[in-house]
Amino acid sequence: MDAVSYAGDMTSDSDDALSWDGDDSDAPARPAPGERSSKAERPARSPQSAPESTGSAPDADLPDGWTAVGGGSETTSSVTVGREDATPLSTGMLLTLGIVGGIYLLYSVGWVVGGLRLKPLANLIVADAMYVPWFILAVAAPALWFLAVWVLTRAKAGWIRIALLLVGVVLLVPWPFVTVGVIGS
Repeated sequence: MDAVSYAGDMTSDSDDALSWDGDDSDAPARPAPGERSSKAERPARSPQSAPESTGSAPDADLPDGWTAVGGGSETTSSVTVGREDATPLSTGMLLTLGIVGGIYLLYSVGWVVGGLRLKPLANLIVADAMYVPWFILAVAAPALWFLAVWVLTRAKAGWIRIALLLVGVVLLVPWPFVTVGVIGS
């Protein structure tokens, strides 16, 4: 087999990666690597299709050679990823969240240890059917508090989130562990 004829029959993987079954044949092709498309080569848009809310052309924010495609591309000026108003957490906030999260993890372990120490005493008072669900809820309470504060305070100030997390540190103390301890009686 001749290498020239074989190479001519084969399509490159990069060409396959840029095409979909059912692509429109009349759609403008992307420029080849190294080529630059000019603004004059882009299809002309009618004034009705220009977005009125942004006041800019749909492709104004896209690099040369890229065109917005798909449903609603006439009114799309750029692609946004994630929430625009989401700001990254500061170093202090990340440290505080890590420390409080570690305290909550220790609280869960404390509830397990303290709850298992109280199980023989609890069997004298209540049945296992009543003890086990509350034991599981007590172990999960610190994680549930952390998750609830995280989700419910997303749009609030950082000090509100920290204050609610510190309230949880006070409320969720594993009292069976603190009073009986690991040694227990």
